[in-house]
Amino acid sequence: MAYFAKISATNIVTQVIVADQEVIDSGLFGDPISWVETCGDTIGGIHYGPNGEPDGSATFRKNSASISYIYDPSRDAFYPPQPFVSWTLNEDTCLWESPVPMPNDDKSYDWNELTQTWVEIS
Repeated sequence: MAYFAKISATNIVTQVIVADQEVIDSGLFGDPISWVETCGDTIGGIHYGPNGEPDGSATFRKNSASISYIYDPSRDAFYPPQPFVSWTLNEDTCLWESPVPMPNDDKSYDWNELTQTWVEIS
């Protein structure tokens, strides 16, 4: 069994299922070419075990596919939609990064696109 993501004509993930490759190839869920295998429990090219810690397992396609994610065939990677116009895609992780790093002080923050700053949530 493996995870598979159904990709629309515009490369958007519309469905994620667990199935055997033979089931995908059979056409039971539509054209097999519209399905791309995805690696479960992967974020930024790192696979995480049941305890939430990196477990060293092999990964591919940078991130686990989720509905509304983009599949980029040239990068052979899944990544989430761009959260803000000012954020850029990290080519190594295929995750979006803010122009200013979020403070690392155990507080919660929201990004303010107008001021390009992190605002503490009180």
